[in-house]
Amino acid sequence: MLNTKLYKSVHTLAEQLVEATDKADRETFDALYTELKAICIENENTEKDHPVQWETLADFTEEVDNAIAIYEKALGKAEAINEKDYMASIAYSIATLQLELGENKKAIKYLEEAKINANKSEDLELKADIDQLLVSAALHADSQDNEG
Repeated sequence: MLNTKLYKSVHTLAEQLVEATDKADRETFDALYTELKAICIENENTEKDHPVQWETLADFTEEVDNAIAIYEKALGKAEAINEKDYMASIAYSIATLQLELGENKKAIKYLEEAKINANKSEDLELKADIDQLLVSAALHADSQDNEG
């Protein structure tokens, strides 16, 4: 169960991070990111530990490999509480980063997981995004296979 106070603080930090990004305010962005990371670390392995905080941290992590590692932590936390919507959105995010790295087969694996987990979701936009990216990744993987 997601703690309402935690959700509100993470949501507020996310909004402020977006605002700092839009203003190209690096100093504020870094301070807010550090604050969000501290919340994640403070709550880790407590009753307040929830995938939403880790997913949000990963969303604002600029180094791709670090972002993937944080998303994978978030995915593990979502799996532990069987939160299918989080499992779907996190796997989708990992897949987009895997595609950035040219790791199509890994991306497809995560997208297939995301599709299964989004099956009963009411988030039609996420389902459509997953399907669209899965088709694109599969086509790209096929063209890579044909080149080799």
